[in-house]
Amino acid sequence: MPYRIRPDRPLLAEVQTVARRELEKAIETLEAQPEGLHEAIHAARKKFKRLRNLYRLIASGDKPFRRAENARLRDAGRSLSRIRDATALIETVEHLSVHALTDDEAETLAAAREVLALRRDEIAETESDLETKVATVVAECRAAIKALESLSLPSKTGHAARLMAKGWRKGLDEAHEALETCKGESHGEAFHDLRKAAQAYWMNLSLLRDLWPSAFGAKRTEAKTLVDLLGHEHDLTVLTTLLDHEPETFGDGEGQSFLLAIIIRRQMDLRREALDLADRVFADPAKHEAGIVEALWMRAAT
Repeated sequence: MPYRIRPDRPLLAEVQTVARRELEKAIETLEAQPEGLHEAIHAARKKFKRLRNLYRLIASGDKPFRRAENARLRDAGRSLSRIRDATALIETVEHLSVHALTDDEAETLAAAREVLALRRDEIAETESDLETKVATVVAECRAAIKALESLSLPSKTGHAARLMAKGWRKGLDEAHEALETCKGESHGEAFHDLRKAAQAYWMNLSLLRDLWPSAFGAKRTEAKTLVDLLGHEHDLTVLTTLLDHEPETFGDGEGQSFLLAIIIRRQMDLRREALDLADRVFADPAKHEAGIVEALWMRAAT
């Protein structure tokens, strides 16, 4: 079943159904590991992001539940993040390689990929307790399913519509604020905030797609493109941070400088493209969009 809340059904039951399904899928993947342990971890962490977004959207309906379960899922994801983050750096260099302009750049990136693969393998060897961590996370997922019984959300249509509109507006307010910061300061943290806001918007468009399938579908496509652009941009920030903290990993000073120049050029391209697209994705005022969501919910529910 899809990641979707249907407005013509009780909100509480819909949220519980979606959340339970995501948690059960995370458990199944972590236990069966059909494509290996590391892919299972990656898939489970994506489920946790979806859940945290769902709980953020309905947060004002049950703030204690949201605080507790957001912390649970955040900590569960972090406990499994080290090896996945190391793998993501390799994928980042592979993305850069597609945009290499010369043979020298291609050789530099190939060498960087090789040392990052060695680094990932070394990290994997030290993660001797990874299976234990996975078992702990599975137990937390089961506890999270049990916790859904305590969730309290409004049953009346008007209250539910206002709750969803409030969560929608809060997310868009954060997106607009992050976008303005990116235009003014252009630092990595600001773009990371914009990425998180864009990702939340994309997921919310999926959750409420039944309200207006054609319009939300088109918006979802653009939002996903923006998420991908900002995801690549953030990965390059992470790679730059590693280059700063572990320069010896990347050879001599000349090689480090050349790699950094490649990263900066691509990052600037991504930022320009992302800001142009973000202006379109977040063109409408948050209050206006939230009002549309509330009205559509009322119409669909009745």
